[in-house]
Amino acid sequence: MTTEQYPKVYLYKRIVQAKLFIDTNFADKIDIDHISDEAFFSKFHFIRLFKQIYGKTPHQYLTSVRIDNAILLFQKDKPVSDVCFSVGFESLSSFSGLFKKNVGVSPSTFLAQEQYRRQQIIQNPLNYISGCFAHKFGWTKYSNFEEVK
Repeated sequence: MTTEQYPKVYLYKRIVQAKLFIDTNFADKIDIDHISDEAFFSKFHFIRLFKQIYGKTPHQYLTSVRIDNAILLFQKDKPVSDVCFSVGFESLSSFSGLFKKNVGVSPSTFLAQEQYRRQQIIQNPLNYISGCFAHKFGWTKYSNFEEVK
């Protein structure tokens, strides 16, 4: 691959490097200056390129990475305040607002739903296994695949 063929590949590599920096350091106190420095771009040029490639600003992407990781921690039954600070938010209220905006429910509601779902899995595990898989192992009495005699 030559630069004549692909004159902007080096730009994309630097943007991807910055994205990987966000993915790795999302829990740290990072801002657009840190991220643009990682890609060796001016702040405004970097924001433009990042949005053009990923469809989000770096700040929006950072927020979504933090929210996605918060969801993973809630699935491990971590308390809301611990999750908030573990994923890099400095304020419980900003975390709650952004979480609700992105997920549709507040963090405490999401955590309660996750706890309820885990409880239901324990009580009725067959409801959470696909029918064809359960049938294959004989875990169901009645199936649409059995012939009526």
